[in-house]
Amino acid sequence: MAAEKGSAFLLKVGDGAEVPAFATVAGLRTTQLSVNGQAVEITSKDSGGWRELLSGAGVRSVSVSGAGIFTGSAAEGRIKASALAGTLDDYELSFEGGERMRGRFLVTRLDYAGDYNGERNYTLSLESSGAVASL
Repeated sequence: MAAEKGSAFLLKVGDGAEVPAFATVAGLRTTQLSVNGQAVEITSKDSGGWRELLSGAGVRSVSVSGAGIFTGSAAEGRIKASALAGTLDDYELSFEGGERMRGRFLVTRLDYAGDYNGERNYTLSLESSGAVASL
């Protein structure tokens, strides 16, 4: 697998339509993705002293975080509205190699900050709800 640029790792938010069109969340400088899986232990006396895990069991989730410069884009406005309302929205993560991941996420944290002589910036955290598809 070839190396990929971090700047090509994009977070996009849907427009709320039945078949959503996705807009890039502008201004992000960092984006992070974590795929989480809960282990279900099935160790027994027959395990020979080794822990055994059940394949395909447990709860899986995807966490996304990002930080960047506030630009006032429509996508940022949609994220803020979802955060304030506590509603799920469609999101897409895209990578330089063409891979995409799509799913419904809840904004679990949205922080704004700014110094008197600097730019306004923000950080956000998203948690998946339901399956996240790899396209």
